[in-house]
Amino acid sequence: MFFKKFYLLFGLIFSSASAQYITTDETQTAVELIENVLINSGCANVSNVSVSGGNFTSGEKSWGYFNAAGTSFPFEEGIILSTGKIINAQGPNGYISDDGGGMGWVGDNDLNEALGLNNTFNATILEFDFIPIGNQISFDYIFSSEQYLTNPSPNQCSFTDGFVFLLKEVSSSSYQNLAVIPNTTIPVKVNTVRGTGTICPAANATYFDAFNGIEHPTNFNGQTKVLTAKADVIPGQTYHIKLVIADEGNYRYDSAIFLKGSSFSTGIDLGDDRTFANQNPVCTTESITLNATTTGVLNYQWFFNDNPIPGETNSTLTLNPPYNVNQNGTYSVELTFSPTCISTSEIDLDFATALTVDQTSYTFCDTDAVQDGITTVTLSDIIPTLFLNLPANLQVNFYSSTTSTVALSNSFLLTTPFQQTIYAKISNSSCYNPIAVTLNINTFNAIINDETAAICNNISTTLTADSGFQSYTWNTGETTSSIQVTDAGVYTVLIENANGCTKTKTFTVTNSEIATIENIVITGFDVNTSAEIVVSGNGIYEFSIDGVNYQSSPVFTNLTGLVYTAFVKNGCGIVQKDFYLVQIPKFFTPNGDGINDIWFIKGIRPLTPNARSIVSIFDRYGKLLIQFPAFANGWDGTYNGQQMFADDYWYVIELGDGRTAKGHFSLLR
Repeated sequence: MFFKKFYLLFGLIFSSASAQYITTDETQTAVELIENVLINSGCANVSNVSVSGGNFTSGEKSWGYFNAAGTSFPFEEGIILSTGKIINAQGPNGYISDDGGGMGWVGDNDLNEALGLNNTFNATILEFDFIPIGNQISFDYIFSSEQYLTNPSPNQCSFTDGFVFLLKEVSSSSYQNLAVIPNTTIPVKVNTVRGTGTICPAANATYFDAFNGIEHPTNFNGQTKVLTAKADVIPGQTYHIKLVIADEGNYRYDSAIFLKGSSFSTGIDLGDDRTFANQNPVCTTESITLNATTTGVLNYQWFFNDNPIPGETNSTLTLNPPYNVNQNGTYSVELTFSPTCISTSEIDLDFATALTVDQTSYTFCDTDAVQDGITTVTLSDIIPTLFLNLPANLQVNFYSSTTSTVALSNSFLLTTPFQQTIYAKISNSSCYNPIAVTLNINTFNAIINDETAAICNNISTTLTADSGFQSYTWNTGETTSSIQVTDAGVYTVLIENANGCTKTKTFTVTNSEIATIENIVITGFDVNTSAEIVVSGNGIYEFSIDGVNYQSSPVFTNLTGLVYTAFVKNGCGIVQKDFYLVQIPKFFTPNGDGINDIWFIKGIRPLTPNARSIVSIFDRYGKLLIQFPAFANGWDGTYNGQQMFADDYWYVIELGDGRTAKGHFSLLR
């Protein structure tokens, strides 16, 4: 409590010096507040004024006058009604004000009924009767509250206080609440008007002003923007208005209503604003008449943007086409009822401009991988050339038909190949007819493949794009179909066809040289034989074993021949080298007919000049029958001069490079 008083004292001293905080005054009577502050004119006949609020033992009040001259607060002066002491509404926003606890300060039944509540406390009420001279009343207000927390806990998001501006004819038993969000019946409260930036959900954020820091003219955590309460009335009838604010749930976290001084008006309803924002501007061929005719008016004077319109002193003002953007603005009328009663009413008018259509047919290229005439078009690219004179305040959207109300996505995927008609509409005005827009789609059907190339031994190479097209643009800046390059890197060329559509071809150029065949690795002797060509060199190589068919892999499988030639090529040239495969017979027939009489191995070659390869042959019992060099003539089917029986025999081959092979074959008679 000491901190609270100290801070308040400091704030008052600082306010006095800098005039940056509002001040409050509790000395004016309720009649003075209504007649001299809220109305401040002779245009309203006021009676039965009453006020009630907190019964603080200190004598302080929950209602009174405020002055904000020299501060950033939107109102210079007015009336404040609070759920706590109004002296605590003075800035800065340094502490939470929550007066009114434990003092039997009750709520209000009319407020409860209007808002559907039963748990209000600490009601401050200002009410009076009045007789309007015009057919509409209005006044401006701001709702402020400590419950606009910048760092709330989740359970605090529903905290709110209630207030109402209740109006009825004195003979009526039912009230109309004027404290609602514009064009709705939703009451204005903390949880119906809140901005973004906290864990609590935003609500009607358009009407929320700000969460306040310490340096604010008032001691409230946040407030709405300036809102206007208004209602249609019957001139000469007696009405009762009741302004109520109360805590909801408990006395904690005070709230306040600030009523703008001199804002209570009993003027004329000139009709709804006709604006682009409301999507109802005055159309290009439409005449509009503003009617302020009212009984008892001595003089009329019409204004445009607060400037008198020369000669316009009748009760009506008629505006006729053609219009221009310079006529958009606020039109008002000043009604003089007496020297002490001058009432002003206003209306905002925007005038639709006659649009001149420029271009309605557009051609795009199919940018998809499949060139089928269906592609995605950015519709906003059309708008700059659709009209010659589109004002900035008109919004163009596109639709699939003249009757559709669902706008197409800006990234629009056509549903009809090669040509489709859509419709442009001005979406924030009903003054314009839909305009048919034709989308034409061209294609680039030719297949363009990327390529690799090599610069051999630092000698330049030629990159040649696919021929027969309209134009070529290289990333080097050249525009010919072929270019010479001397450096490795990535080169691209944008190729344009006769339809104006493009594709990009990429050349990946590397430094390169002719290959060196280092070795040919043979895997498998008699089944699943494969060969891998091992090379060295800087380059991307292709491999072949017939000189005709090349592949990127150096491995060749399922080889059945005996003698092969390995070929390796790139852009720098071709090298070749012969190699041999091992072929082991599955059987032989040593019958002396000169055909297949000897079992021997084909294709074994020494790896080094002195390499020794040995073949050993065994019978089925593991008895060694013969050993001979792999390069010898083979085995004739005898052992110690005797012919061996027809049977299966086993071999073991030991090559000079350390490899071995085992298997069996048949001797047939």
